[in-house]
Amino acid sequence: MMIIKYLSFLLGLIWSYSFIRTQSIFSKKTAILFKVFISKVSWITFILACYFGYKNFSFKATLIGIGISIIVVHLMFYFSKKYLENKFGAEKLEKSKTVLEYSLIFFIVYFIIF
Repeated sequence: MMIIKYLSFLLGLIWSYSFIRTQSIFSKKTAILFKVFISKVSWITFILACYFGYKNFSFKATLIGIGISIIVVHLMFYFSKKYLENKFGAEKLEKSKTVLEYSLIFFIVYFIIF
């Protein structure tokens, strides 16, 4: 049972930190919107997951879990970037990123209005 709790703790940390890390991918204008609407909730989730770990596990196990989750997220971003650059090329990837940024802005504005 304790292993399931610890794995859910790690999964929560990885989930929330991956959203926090995602804001660094976008340009500054999109990152501001992303930060206001998504990153704030992810930081709260990350902090609450750390608190959950501190209350249920030892301080050392909590720090190890936080370290593991941050390393896993950074490795996932590094390897996915390399894979996408090799598969599509940097130029095509940059164009896709621009389309994704404008789509994100559109959906946030649409969500606010409607």
